[in-house]
Amino acid sequence: MEKKTLEFRTLQAGEIDCRIATVTEKGVSLLLYKDARVDQNILDETVGPMNWQRAHSRDNANCTVSIWDGEKQQWISKEDTGTESYTEKEKGLASDSFKRACFNWGIGRELYTAPFIWISAGNCRIQEKGDRSGKKWTCYDRFSVKEIGYDASRNICSLVILNDSQRGRIVFNLAHPEVVDKSSAVSAPPCQEPEQPKEEPKVGKAHIQTLYNECGRTGLHWRQITETYGVKEMKELTISQFRDAMEKFKRYPDKPDPTMQTEPPDQMEGVPWN
Repeated sequence: MEKKTLEFRTLQAGEIDCRIATVTEKGVSLLLYKDARVDQNILDETVGPMNWQRAHSRDNANCTVSIWDGEKQQWISKEDTGTESYTEKEKGLASDSFKRACFNWGIGRELYTAPFIWISAGNCRIQEKGDRSGKKWTCYDRFSVKEIGYDASRNICSLVILNDSQRGRIVFNLAHPEVVDKSSAVSAPPCQEPEQPKEEPKVGKAHIQTLYNECGRTGLHWRQITETYGVKEMKELTISQFRDAMEKFKRYPDKPDPTMQTEPPDQMEGVPWN
């Protein structure tokens, strides 16, 4: 019997952020990165929210991400260490170590194949600003990934980046550099052997059980969920609908506990508030 291999999907354009790495008088270089929410969503989507866990050690410097192996009946773990951020020191360290541990599992590893991304000064706003660290130039423009494509080996082969601070102008195009500086949107050409779009995955047994647990906690009927999303059965829900439902459940209080309800005594004498 062939053993199943665990494979996480590649990141979509909307799941990738752009960060300015260096700034000079001539332009800026960008790095592509993911945030912890993307890792959490992909883990939920691929293995189910009940089949993975994270643990931190060394004051959040290390993070261990474990995934349940149903065949071996044990947790399989991968660990990595992170670095502190300038803001929210402890939270930033925990988030970074978590993201690095997820890289070890293969989530977002394709970002390592990103090209050198250089945005010339003509496509961004460079400002002169000396500071104590000796940096003379800064840039406050915001950039985003419009399109991204991968080849059969999961390497990035097409990439379009916009300058959101300049009305979404294309400022980087891996496949066609000549279209940079044009304000009209230009689509990236398909890569050789492009990744085929996949239908959004449906919920699994763990997702459905989680929804039933929330129904029991709040007293809502499961049919209220299916009617809300226009499906007949819980198994027809998509992962995004599951996440939306869980967000809604967070706003619902627990149903009243009947064992905690009391009736007033027959004799009111001696009652504290009498």
